[in-house]
Amino acid sequence: MTDRQDLEDFRDGRNFRDGRDFRDRRDFRDRRGTYVYERVVDGFGTFGIRPLDAERDADVVHGWVSEERAAFWGMNGLTRDQVAAVYAHMAGLDTHHALLAELDGDPVALLQTYEPTEDRVGACYPVEPGDIGVHLLIAPAGERGARTGWSAALMGTFASYVLVGLDRPRVVVDPDVRNEKAVARFLRQGFEPGPVVILPEIDLPDVYLPEKKAQLAFLRREVAFPG
Repeated sequence: MTDRQDLEDFRDGRNFRDGRDFRDRRDFRDRRGTYVYERVVDGFGTFGIRPLDAERDADVVHGWVSEERAAFWGMNGLTRDQVAAVYAHMAGLDTHHALLAELDGDPVALLQTYEPTEDRVGACYPVEPGDIGVHLLIAPAGERGARTGWSAALMGTFASYVLVGLDRPRVVVDPDVRNEKAVARFLRQGFEPGPVVILPEIDLPDVYLPEKKAQLAFLRREVAFPG
């Protein structure tokens, strides 16, 4: 399957590997513990996105970020309480948000959104009005096992949430340039590659982020959801 065909299937709102249709259901309730977005994906179930609860979800998230496969997330070696503290700090910000994605009630991915103008990435490319940044960590397969089209279903849900649900014109991602699997996943889903940049180190009392060489990539709403 070519990248071009992958993009055409994604534009059509279909699972690019087996042609299953995606259907959206939006729920913009803003109460903690409820979904801010829901999406039914045929063959998988109902995806729900809700605000991350720093304390209640700490065990799950700590388990994910502690795995070697999540080394690029930058939290390897942190304790459960340190992870909870990071997300408790983020919960107090207006510009950065952490969300948990669930499939039929089971946690399956961590999504972080941010305003590029209020993030270190904003100094590395020409930010356009309405841009939104995204970090994505997909949970290990677990008992469900690996499933064909799984990453496409998740990526389609997240793209729908930020571009349609949040009414943003463009999303930017900045995976570590060494994380070839993540970079390839974004490009398969229609993201256009941008420049390779050096994200500067941030060393603050509440936040430390090491310098990172990142591959920027962009997805416009009219590309993902034409018409």
